[in-house]
Amino acid sequence: MKRPVRIAPSILSADFGRLAAEVQRAEAAGADWIHVDVMDGHFVPNITIGPAVTRAVREATQLPVDVHLMIQEPERYIGAFAQAGADWITVHQEVCPHLNRVLAGIREAGARPGVALNPSTSVETLREAVAWVDLVLIMTVNPGFGGQSFIPRSVDKLRRLQRLLAEEGRDGDVEVQVDGGIDAATAPAVVAAGANVLVAGSALFGAPDSLEDALARLRDATSAVGRIRA
Repeated sequence: MKRPVRIAPSILSADFGRLAAEVQRAEAAGADWIHVDVMDGHFVPNITIGPAVTRAVREATQLPVDVHLMIQEPERYIGAFAQAGADWITVHQEVCPHLNRVLAGIREAGARPGVALNPSTSVETLREAVAWVDLVLIMTVNPGFGGQSFIPRSVDKLRRLQRLLAEEGRDGDVEVQVDGGIDAATAPAVVAAGANVLVAGSALFGAPDSLEDALARLRDATSAVGRIRA
């Protein structure tokens, strides 16, 4: 059975001067999760936020808080982000030589574990760890900055991920998230290919009309491919 589509606005594109209000506005507009991008200036060429801002997001919303760690040595910070209120913590396969141990640590800390793959990383690298994950994030741009263009080959990569999940007995059991260049134009293809959690930043917070209208457009675009909201 297909999992319902969830929309997760990324606060990376929000107005940080009024972050709590932005998070609450996204919730009122019908968002399903709030996505928090954490960057360290080493794994990706940008520096963003840490556990303190994550805690502020947690205090501003009742929605699940989805933390994406684009950082080296994420195992050093899992406890802090879990204590700050992260419901989901996603780490990158590329920086975790002992991935199963890191995923187990996320679950032990009280959050649900996810693994992210950069555009150039094959889905096959997840085969030995797929039993440990609750979420797989396919990066549809190279991580580090908002506002990038969607990489079309990501659609085929999502299909390959679906085949791998089916082969490993996890089909329909794992959230499949996409992040990067997601808007009403790109959403139908990724949803049709198996994605059910759509991270969008500039397409929502930077919409020319309103976040509410942009989120409705994104929701309408996904409904055309037979998904339903939780």
